[in-house]
Amino acid sequence: MDGNQTIEYVRAKLPDDETIYNLAEFFKVFGDPTRAKIMSCLEVKDLFVNEIAEILDMSVSAVSHQLRVLRNAKLVKGSKFGKEVKYCLDDNHVTKIIEFGITHINED
Repeated sequence: MDGNQTIEYVRAKLPDDETIYNLAEFFKVFGDPTRAKIMSCLEVKDLFVNEIAEILDMSVSAVSHQLRVLRNAKLVKGSKFGKEVKYCLDDNHVTKIIEFGITHINED
């Protein structure tokens, strides 16, 4: 492949601008340490808001706010148990993203 062929080949393989924008927005959600802690808790076990708040020594309202952001990004989901909601990671993809990120960070 010459230089022009390489350029055209790579351009053809790139996701469209909207997909790239959505990807960047998705990873921004991971950019907050509090949200990363919440997702790390939920990787271990499904939890109620008050349990997450106690584990992280945060207010229930602060945790609820962060969970709303995570829900909107489809990273966590909740199930009603009476008046309370128990949260978990949305799916196995989220677990893998967290695991891959930690593995990458801990590489030598």
